[in-house]
Amino acid sequence: MGSALPLGDPTPADGLLGVATDARTDFGVYLHVPFCRVRCGYCDFNTYTAPELRGARQDQYADTLLREIDLATGVLAAAGPARAAQTVFFGGGTPTLLPAGDLARMLGGVRDGFGLAPNAEVTVEANPDTVTPAVVDELAAAGVTRMSIGMQSSVPHVLAALDRTHTPSNVGTAVEAARAAGLDVSLDLIYGAPGESLGDWRASLETALAHDPDHVSAYALIIEQGTKLHRQISRGEVPAPDDDLQADMYELADGLLNAAGYDWYEVSNWSRGEHQRSRHNLSYWRGADWWGFGPGAHSHVAGLRWWNVKHPAAYAQRLATGCSPAAGRETPDAEQRTLERVLLETRIREGMATADLPSEGARRAVAGLVADGLVDGARAVRGRVVLTLKGRLLADAVVRALTD
Repeated sequence: MGSALPLGDPTPADGLLGVATDARTDFGVYLHVPFCRVRCGYCDFNTYTAPELRGARQDQYADTLLREIDLATGVLAAAGPARAAQTVFFGGGTPTLLPAGDLARMLGGVRDGFGLAPNAEVTVEANPDTVTPAVVDELAAAGVTRMSIGMQSSVPHVLAALDRTHTPSNVGTAVEAARAAGLDVSLDLIYGAPGESLGDWRASLETALAHDPDHVSAYALIIEQGTKLHRQISRGEVPAPDDDLQADMYELADGLLNAAGYDWYEVSNWSRGEHQRSRHNLSYWRGADWWGFGPGAHSHVAGLRWWNVKHPAAYAQRLATGCSPAAGRETPDAEQRTLERVLLETRIREGMATADLPSEGARRAVAGLVADGLVDGARAVRGRVVLTLKGRLLADAVVRALTD
């Protein structure tokens, strides 16, 4: 059901922000659908299977979320000039567990409440087993432009280790359906599962490339406290991820993807051309504004951050009484904002301007990072901190060197 929410400061019942927005800052929308058929053993997201809903109903969820959109429309109107959504992202959970018509109504609420910018990017995450031509056609007709398919692996024993239940062959079926509807396609992969070999990972990468996606995300498995997989590792039932093997897997992914014409643009993301990058995720990494709708969703507007109550029943109850579903909020101080900016901007291909580093000591540290092969020397001379392949593998160490 996800990790605990931070405490933060109290949020007023009307949800008013008390800050002024800037019309020049891009605005995005995240729509959280917290439902899953089964809970994957590694997952720490705020998601719920049917027995965990305790009175919340999937068939009423779209109507509930539309109430939060109505609330947000008024809150943002009071904070500044109207801004159309540049990006919309349906995440989860499994958004495609809901009927396509419900997702279309939610997108319609965004369009009516804020407007969609011309050529807005609208992404839906999908489990391969929930994608049919009829579903994809309805989503495309509603304005969806991109489908992010949770492939994770093509190897049955790796999927089993992750508690993924989809049929591997359905990935190809889902890709074909999305392509036929005119949607861009991203495939999401995870590496480093218990029992996964470098050969297994190569097979998954080669299978993914055979589907000819526009975009690939490849994430190292991270063991989160409180998950089933964490308990299994703690009891010695399965081995913990091997850091050296995960590094080898990352290098293999980067090599195969580069050879196939994909460029990295963020540590865990590759695209076939700049126009196929995930604009929604880039808005996070570049510090744009977004409103996250749904239980447990986080938002960031004009430097203010807040997060909703976690459980779908509590979320629905708040909105039914006309109250904001926010559980708490915070305004990070200058030091926190600087740390986050270094953490996020150094992860993307364009890197971070040396002049924007937090101190003279951080700027002096760049030379050492270049000498260690972690930062591109030619780009550093031109005033940018850009990670090398080795630097991507040790991105956390780079951030520490630039912020200590």
